[in-house]
Amino acid sequence: MMVKDEKIKRKEKKREQMLEVAAELFAKKNYHEVMIDDVAKLTNVAKGTVYNYFASKQELYFTIMSSKLQNLNTSLKNKIATEISIIDSLHSYVMHLYMFMMKYQNFFLMYQKEYMNAQNEFCRELRVMDDELKSILSDIIYKGKRENQFRNVDESFAVRLVLGSIFGAVQRGVENNYTGEKLIEEREKLFDFVLHGLYAGFINAQVRPLKGKTIVLTRTIEQSKESAAMLSELGANVIVFPTLEIVPPNNWEKFDEMVLSHKKIDFIIFTSVHAVTMFLKRCDELNEQINFDKIKVVAIGSKTKSVCEEHEIKVDIIPEKFSGEGVVEELSKYDLKDKLIFIPRSAIGKETLPKGLEELGAKIITVPVYNVSLPSKESIKKNTEQLMANKVDVFIFTSPSTFENFLLIMNIDTPVQFFKNYDVAAIGPTTKAAIEKSKVKVSIMPDEFTIKGLANKMIEFYNHPEK
Repeated sequence: MMVKDEKIKRKEKKREQMLEVAAELFAKKNYHEVMIDDVAKLTNVAKGTVYNYFASKQELYFTIMSSKLQNLNTSLKNKIATEISIIDSLHSYVMHLYMFMMKYQNFFLMYQKEYMNAQNEFCRELRVMDDELKSILSDIIYKGKRENQFRNVDESFAVRLVLGSIFGAVQRGVENNYTGEKLIEEREKLFDFVLHGLYAGFINAQVRPLKGKTIVLTRTIEQSKESAAMLSELGANVIVFPTLEIVPPNNWEKFDEMVLSHKKIDFIIFTSVHAVTMFLKRCDELNEQINFDKIKVVAIGSKTKSVCEEHEIKVDIIPEKFSGEGVVEELSKYDLKDKLIFIPRSAIGKETLPKGLEELGAKIITVPVYNVSLPSKESIKKNTEQLMANKVDVFIFTSPSTFENFLLIMNIDTPVQFFKNYDVAAIGPTTKAAIEKSKVKVSIMPDEFTIKGLANKMIEFYNHPEK
């Protein structure tokens, strides 16, 4: 069986080699100038061997084209399916098509040529795939018009113009051998050009209001992915600089005792996404399931709520203010006398929340389900290099720990001196107070204590007439 498998792998490898060689030949020469002899010679096989894989030159040519077009259409659909807004869908289409063509430049050069023979049996299949590529873009434009995001343009005409712009940019990239930062810069210019041609709201609004701003985001790697994507979509250059690493608590003794004792819990408060995930992970390790049917679940923040619901935990209460004080204010509407409130949280959680609830008559049990530690310098070496190589506009801190750890990692003894030429953003009042203890000015703090709220406040800050 192993010998047979190896033989299949060798055949597949040889077939791929033939396709690569043929693609390069077809890209450089006209169709009629490419010979099967050329393909055989460059892949070190006999001419007859090539015919064992492909019945004709025609089949070889259209195998290259159809496989790449199919992969392109499938990957475009998958990317667009995950987008929420029509602007994001257009961004994904333009970015992915541009990068795909830049990656497979021989395919692009073949695609650009007049390659279809009307008598060829493969011609219809390729035309269907090409129509599908255009149809994906046409659907985006149609939906954008329906949502009043895009101008009332003729869809067929707009598709031709957009694709022409993308392929023109790819041609320029191929001719100038764009790579790395230049490639990224070029694709952003391309998207701005396309967006300006379609977007209906440039007179009254900015689609990418943080364009040109470089933002340092100091969260864990897991938290940063979604936050960085949101800020990038607003046009910002985002440098992720992890200052936290989430690890299990020093011991699970208190948590295990609480869960295994099956005490009657009236309320459970999840203060963060990490609290939810570590709570559930430990319950799985203990092979214990909490029955949430008779427990009121409180989630601080929309993301925490979302993660709860992903794990089929019904959330009953989301405080209007995403803070300890906000939870106390919300739960003051309930009769908490002698009610047991369970708070799985960080090992360094503040006492504001439990104390406030105790004053309302509740019995509080807080247990650590995760701890926060410093990431190793080696693990963030690339992030540090990126930070030092860029001109930063604003630092975002999402907790006192992110600020304190940043000072430790960067060996900053005089924070005032370090931050004097930067804007500093804090996600909420607790973080703001911790930063200002070091005499560092906080310029940006949102009304809604989330990354989305912070992004909106940042847009307002940088577009203020006095700024």
